[in-house]
This record gives sequence, structure tokens and C-alpha cells, in this order.
Amino acid sequence: MSFRLNHARPRRNRKSQVIRSMVEETTLDTNDLIFPLFLLEGTGKKIEVESMPGIYRLSLDTMLREIEECVKLGINAFDIFPVVDEKHKDKIASKSYDRNFFYLRALATIKKEFPDVCIMTDVAMDPYSSDGHDGLVKDGKIDNDLTLDILGKMALAQAETGIDIIGPSDMMDGRVGYLRTLLDDNGFTEVSIMSYTAKYASAFYSPFRDALDSAPKFGDKKTYQMNPANRREALIEASLDAAEGADFLMVKPAMVYLDVIRLLRDNFNLPIAAYNVSGEYSMVKAAHAKGWIDGERVMMELLLSIKRAGADVILTYFAKEYASLTRS
Repeated sequence: MSFRLNHARPRRNRKSQVIRSMVEETTLDTNDLIFPLFLLEGTGKKIEVESMPGIYRLSLDTMLREIEECVKLGINAFDIFPVVDEKHKDKIASKSYDRNFFYLRALATIKKEFPDVCIMTDVAMDPYSSDGHDGLVKDGKIDNDLTLDILGKMALAQAETGIDIIGPSDMMDGRVGYLRTLLDDNGFTEVSIMSYTAKYASAFYSPFRDALDSAPKFGDKKTYQMNPANRREALIEASLDAAEGADFLMVKPAMVYLDVIRLLRDNFNLPIAAYNVSGEYSMVKAAHAKGWIDGERVMMELLLSIKRAGADVILTYFAKEYASLTRS
């Protein structure tokens, strides 16, 4: 046979695990991950989220044990969300800045027990709002500027507990600059802002809203969250957030917005975060339960793809499972 292959043979660099590891372009580590947790009022509670197998709503005592287990596995960053009973909700989300509310007291306890871990908190009205929206509802619309005052009170109350990062997820215009100024003026210059920069009006959030009982009571969030059709708009949002003092730029969701992650990575020098959201997690779990996919392998490939797209930090419900598998 006269045909001869070119001298370049890429397969030579795939012939053994040792060589594949040497030329591996993207690496993923537990240090890249933030584990979202759901905090319940009370004690002795560990309630699985029905639409998120393996993820639980935890009272403070059980959450402290969960964090301890995760730290032993190498997970050192957590994003803690409050599960707020309907009786505590009102139109102005007043419990979000009530220093006696269980969530804020719990954050202080967690930081006292684990001073070296990184604790992130979410800044938006929806968990505390009787309307279920991220901003203040006035005359049937979300009032951007009136919302900022409430978000500021919330951010200050969270900062006072000793947390490390606030995550404004509300998508109100100007909120990063407003919060940065407010934090700095009150002595919290070291509290970081991980801005939900490109947060899309996605269909992938439903299990999260089940976990927090935070679905909007009317309408949708399309007037403040981004249109899934848009990429260039993410550059506008990122430019504003960077100029206003954000320390991280986040894309949410992650799996179906890998192109947006790469877009921000290529255009900004700030660390890029990506939120591998509840619906993305639940799809993998459901398909694995049906025997249609190998859930562990898909999880690994999914997280690696987010990192490969350009994310420095990944918020993911797979964090503990990933750490457990890679630790063993």
C-alpha cells in the first residue's frame, strides 16, 4: 500500500494515562468549587429537596456537621441560602436585615465555628419577599432604585456577621456600585462582591425555587433577568459591574451558557464564576436514576466543560460528590 500517514500523529499523546495527564490542558480541583447550602430555621432538621436528589435543607446544627464533612474533603467555600417561612415574608423583605433573624444569627455562628472557610451570601429580595421577586414591587412593576436601599440594608446586615463574599443576584441596575460604596463607607472594604453579572431568565431554576419556596407570586423575571438569546448584552453588564467595583463576574446558568463564560473570560481580567444551577444538576440525577447515563462520568465532564470554557470558580451542587469521588 503506497499511502503513508503524515508524521504528525496526535494519538501518540493519548497512548497512556501518564502521557494523557502530562498534556492535559484543563484541570479541575475542589479549590475551584463553591457548594450552595440551604439553611432552615430550627434544630435537628435534614430534609431532602424532592427535585434535587442528594441535596438537603439543613438546620444550623446539621449544617455545621455538613460543613465539617465538606472541609475534610477539601471544600472550603459555601454559598448559604435561607429558607424563609411564609409567615416571615413581606413586601419589603424586612427579615433580610433583621439582626435577630435566624439566618443572620446562623451566619455569625458558622463563621465563628469555621473562621477559615469562605462564606458567600446572596443579596436579593426573593427569599424574603411576599411577592417572590428579586426587587420591590410597586404598582405591578419592579422598582429598581427603591430596591437598592433594601439590598443595601441586607448587604450590611450580612457583612456584619463576618461573611467573606456577597453575591448580588437581583440584576438591578447600579446595584454593584451602590453596594460597594455602602460597604466601604461602613468599614467593610474587605467584603468581596461576586456579581451575578449575566443572570439569564432561565427555565433551569425551578428546583432551586422548590428548595427555597421562592417562586414569584405573579408574572416572571424577564424585566430584570437577561434574555437567553443575548450575548453582547452580557458584555454591557460585565463592563458596568467591573467599573462599579465587582471582584468576580458570574454567569448563571453555566451548562447552556458556556459561550457567555468564554466571552467574559476573553474580555475581562477579573475572575469569572459560573453557577451550575439546580435544573442542570437535577437533569443529570434524573437521567442517571433512569439508567440512561453514567451520572458520575457526566458530572465530571460537565464540571470540566465549565472550567474549560473559562470559569475560575464554579458554584455547583455536585461539589461534595465531586470531592468525595476525587478524594478516594
